[in-house]
Amino acid sequence: MKIVLAHNWWSLVLRGVIAILLGLVTFAWPGITLGALVLLFGAYALIDGILSIIGAVRASAAHERWGALLIEGIAGIAAGIITAVWPSITAFALVCVIAAWAIVTGVLEIIAAVELRKYIRGEWLLAISGVASVLFGALMLAAPLAGALVIAIWVGAYALVFGAFLVALGFRLRSWTRTRTSGSFVEVPVH
Repeated sequence: MKIVLAHNWWSLVLRGVIAILLGLVTFAWPGITLGALVLLFGAYALIDGILSIIGAVRASAAHERWGALLIEGIAGIAAGIITAVWPSITAFALVCVIAAWAIVTGVLEIIAAVELRKYIRGEWLLAISGVASVLFGALMLAAPLAGALVIAIWVGAYALVFGAFLVALGFRLRSWTRTRTSGSFVEVPVH
């Protein structure tokens, strides 16, 4: 069985690198204004959504499961558009948008990890990034009126952790794909 996610490992690495860059920017300039944070988040969510939809299209073409990627992509694009259309969004609304996006993305990543575990080892990286997303979203909802500086630090920490897991998973999938195509790998579902 062809695993589209494994063949598109580069998209996970790219998403992870973008998340890490977002995290570094928020730590480099912790006094970043809420407006700039809105734009940074919107750009990241939009790019992440587009990459997820590209993955869904490729999965669909390969007759693989694509629904979760499509929903994740739509959620990312919607979050990006909402933040771009209303740049003067309040701190509370921004927290709700970020939290909802993180929770939806996290749940979908956990589901994908459960499916992926049937084929490869190392899916725990995707599961942990999903759990990190859900916890981040819950934390944001638990303290929605925290100051912009605290929100920037939370977003930065989340982006660094999430990005690192995505990069690690992407390279692990790249290695798995190369091993599998070299002929020395016998595909046995892992249970």
